[in-house]
Amino acid sequence: MNIPKTGAPRIVVIGGGFAGISFIKKLRNEKVQIVLFDRHNYHTFQPLLYQVSTAGLEPDSIAYPLRKVFRRNKDFHFRLAEVENIDTENNTISTSIGSLKYDYLVIATGTRTNYFGNKSIAENCMPMKTVPQALNIRSLILQNIEEADITENETERKRLLNFVIAGGGPTGVELAGALAEFRRGILENDYPEMDEDEMKVHLIEGQDRVLPPMSETVSKKAQIFLEKLGVQLHLGTYISDYDGKTVTTNDGKKFETATFIWAAGVTGAIIGGIDGEALIEKANRYKVDEFNKVNGFQNIYALGDIALMESKKYPKGHPQVAQPAIQQGKQLGNNFRKMLKGEKMKPFVYFDKGTMATVGRNKAVVDIGKLHFGGAIAWFLWMFVHLWFLVGFRNRAVTFFNWTYNYINYDRAARLIIRPYKKS
Repeated sequence: MNIPKTGAPRIVVIGGGFAGISFIKKLRNEKVQIVLFDRHNYHTFQPLLYQVSTAGLEPDSIAYPLRKVFRRNKDFHFRLAEVENIDTENNTISTSIGSLKYDYLVIATGTRTNYFGNKSIAENCMPMKTVPQALNIRSLILQNIEEADITENETERKRLLNFVIAGGGPTGVELAGALAEFRRGILENDYPEMDEDEMKVHLIEGQDRVLPPMSETVSKKAQIFLEKLGVQLHLGTYISDYDGKTVTTNDGKKFETATFIWAAGVTGAIIGGIDGEALIEKANRYKVDEFNKVNGFQNIYALGDIALMESKKYPKGHPQVAQPAIQQGKQLGNNFRKMLKGEKMKPFVYFDKGTMATVGRNKAVVDIGKLHFGGAIAWFLWMFVHLWFLVGFRNRAVTFFNWTYNYINYDRAARLIIRPYKKS
């Protein structure tokens, strides 16, 4: 692989998500060589993927070129490739473009969609973990509405306008709310021959409430918000099958739909070569110590969603969301600086800044410590936090402009079928 030789320690980072970016930024002025591998040449702000899916934002508002992020880093190298295996004995990784030796390896690969072994769902549903997948969903939604507007078959029309979402966590709730607002704001103006009540939005959740990771107080508020928007909730319900036309649940319910979006779970995106006690197979996460060092290895670290760090408060590891990843990345970066100077590392302690989710215009819920609230204040707080953590000034400016435009005009300007979706 064409990476310049160096006398400095070579740190290979796998994954340009929140954890990987936060780690590399802390080493900007250190005498190390950093090589970053990712399957995409951009960082994705995943919390806003659902807005790309529902035509609220263009994809370049939530994506940022990785090479541009690290322009100031000395001896930084990016390679667009997939890491296939780790040879821990020879300190070498194998990738789709060749092999490379490392002195230190940092794994920050995040998660992938978890279908819980259901092949029919995996083959026929629409996942939403990447920008291309979000664009596929956007195209499919718009294509189905266009087709419904011209079909004379009443049964087919109902199927095309029936939208089913699996998973009542933050992603599912936000997606359901966005689709419900799309129905209210767009159908009446753009499709005058279509009654907005014909478009149905179903949210299916296996537990007895939406937003299970959050407090019961905000869960109830979110449920009220969703119901006011016309979302049909199916709680305590599991999906057993989807054949491309019909969603079937464990209690015998059937939903005829052309759009079934899966937001029901994730699992760690592990890489071959590390197993045994270092890998928690049930969760597909690497077991790490308080310094994010993978068990059994002296020069391999794992960050964010892929890392499982046990503690009294988090016996099953930290939640697989952005904040633990960002904080672990920063802490490990600071610890590498200490290590390079021969100083003692500091153990990681997670500071829980709270959890939030938005349902729609002036409708969001927030858990911060003992504070649990929802409504317009929570919505503005949600917007501020998400703007703050977007990468790049341009992305913040464009996103803020789009949100302001959408708020004033009840519109979603990005409803373009640029890349028609066809199931392969």
